[in-house]
Amino acid sequence: MFLWCPRLRLVQHRTVWCPTLLGSFSLAVALITPAFWWCSSAKSFLSLTQRLPAEVLVVEGWIGRDAICAAAAEFKQRGYQYVVATGGMRDQRSGESNSSYAEIAERELIRSGVLKNKIIVAHARDTESQRTYESAMAVWRALRAKGVQPKALNVFTFAAHARRSRLIFAKVCAPETDVGVIGWTPSDYEAGPWWRSSERAKELLTETAGYVYEALLNSGRSSNRPSDESSPDSFQLLDSTTKAAAH
Repeated sequence: MFLWCPRLRLVQHRTVWCPTLLGSFSLAVALITPAFWWCSSAKSFLSLTQRLPAEVLVVEGWIGRDAICAAAAEFKQRGYQYVVATGGMRDQRSGESNSSYAEIAERELIRSGVLKNKIIVAHARDTESQRTYESAMAVWRALRAKGVQPKALNVFTFAAHARRSRLIFAKVCAPETDVGVIGWTPSDYEAGPWWRSSERAKELLTETAGYVYEALLNSGRSSNRPSDESSPDSFQLLDSTTKAAAH
């Protein structure tokens, strides 16, 4: 008696579609064109300066002393009513762990000739991520606590970070306040193509990824508006707590 066994098939015939020469060329162009544009234009795209006639200038304190001095000159020349110094706590390895970027910016602004009563300090919550968003929320809370609701403000920040800063601040401050931006570039910044410098290449890659993540996925946030806990009273409590820890 024989048992029937199905025929085992290890291979089978299939129709495979392959691009033609013209199709391959079109695919290559579709892939290469964005890469070429990014290499040639990403720096100018990210390093946005779009200044508005604004009552308030916001300075991100992490940008460094030279940049803050330039922000002070911007404040004095353009007739702003207030300048807001913002930022979270510095890295403990920096040697100034008891000072926040907001406090450092305040000191540098005063040294540069800005009157203390024109400076609003906006301490951002200490966090490893979403730092620009936390700075934007801190500015929103600080202005609200002082009773200032500007029709427009300008954010002074580092060049490659400018477009992302403007996008985040606009999400937080809209629709009451229009947001402009000033992208600052150091005078001794290395000239020539960015890919010849590992530091500039890393910076550009990081900012490109950050901007795309923010523009497409909101950097993972579910909301862009301060919550009920982010009231002026809670901001003042946070401010007092931060200052107490610094002394």
